[in-house]
Formats: sequence, C-alpha cells, structure tokens
Amino acid sequence: MTFQTEENKTNFDVPVRLDLQAPIHELIANRRSPRAFSEQPIESAKLLSLFEAARWSPSSANEQPWRFIVATKNDTRVFSSLVESLMEGNRRWAERAPALVLALAQSTYSKTGTAYRHSWYDLGQSVALLSVEATALGLAVHQMGGFDSDKARQLLSIPDGFEPVVAFAVGYPDQPSTLPDDLRKRERAPRSRKLLQDFVYTEEWGKPSSHIQTQNSLLTQPLTN
Repeated sequence: MTFQTEENKTNFDVPVRLDLQAPIHELIANRRSPRAFSEQPIESAKLLSLFEAARWSPSSANEQPWRFIVATKNDTRVFSSLVESLMEGNRRWAERAPALVLALAQSTYSKTGTAYRHSWYDLGQSVALLSVEATALGLAVHQMGGFDSDKARQLLSIPDGFEPVVAFAVGYPDQPSTLPDDLRKRERAPRSRKLLQDFVYTEEWGKPSSHIQTQNSLLTQPLTN
C-alpha cells in the first residue's frame, strides 16, 4: 500500500505526486533537484538561512568539518571559477542558476590531527539540512558530483587539509521549457526510489525488516470507530 503526497503549489510542468510507503514531512516530499533554474537573484537573507541550517547539523565530536565556497553572479571571479570547474554536462544548465556552491570536508580532526573518517558523512548531513531549508524557502538545490576537484582546488586556492566533495546550484526553479530537449525530458520524469524492503533489514542481510511487514499489515487493516 502506498500514500500519495498532496499537489505541490507550483505551476511548473513537472510531476508533483510521490507514492510513499509511509507518511513523511511535506518539505522532504516536495524537495526536488531541478536543472531548470530561474535567473531571479536569491535574497541575501534567504541565502544566509541556508548556511545557518547547515551550521546546526550534527557532526562527530562537534567538529563541524564543512566548509562552503559560495558565489552569486555578482561574485564574478568566483562564480566563473565554479562554472569552469564543472563537467560540461552540468555546466550547460548550472551556469544559469543565480548561485553556485562548492562544499568541502575537513580531512583530519583539528584537536588530534587524526584522520576524520566521517567528515564526508557529516558534510552530507549539513547539505541535506541545507536542502530542506531551501525547500522551505521556495528554493531548490541540485547537487553535482560531476566537477574537477583539482581544477577547483587550483582556481579557488583551496588549502591542504580540505577536500572538495560536491558542488551544487541554488535558486528558484523555472519551467522545464527553458532547458534543451534532452534535459527537459529528464526534468519532467517522475521521481522514483527503491522500495523500503530493498534496503531496510533486521533479521538478516537482504531480508526485508519485520517492521516493514508490520507497517504493511497495519495499513491493510480496516478502520474502526
């Protein structure tokens, strides 16, 4: 049995319903990774709220290993450097976004100098919170692994001890019709995910968790007064 999300309030020509196996918050259900971005500038207060959300993410030993290089189109040199660091497939749509960000992770613990094995995980948590905050503010985030980390390090003078992990575009979503034909089709494709039973286990590896079976059983029981 599945749930369906309510209609998103946007007028964009993209699928807005998800088939859910359990209810989730609308901010998570409505989060998307568009390629069609409006050139409308992001208000400074909203941009800062994104990084404030990232700031309060949990991290190992409260190390807070995340660093962000952010540029709007007013930051001409840095924005151009971020665009140049992207792979061509991403560059063709991302350069239209009003802001680009490079997210970096600290390589070692600052107090001990030992390898920070969970820094990428902790950075990922901070970007996840940033993405949810963006959805709450009517913005969208599209994360990209397709960038040249060596070029980014050179162009942006990134010091040793910090690893470029992911780049992302931020802005207000726009109509898919603004994209080239091939990207427009991908933009309009429905969102899909693996089923819970494909990745949540309890008793043994690969066997769907009994909690999923219990949830499915509850969902099929008739409602009583």
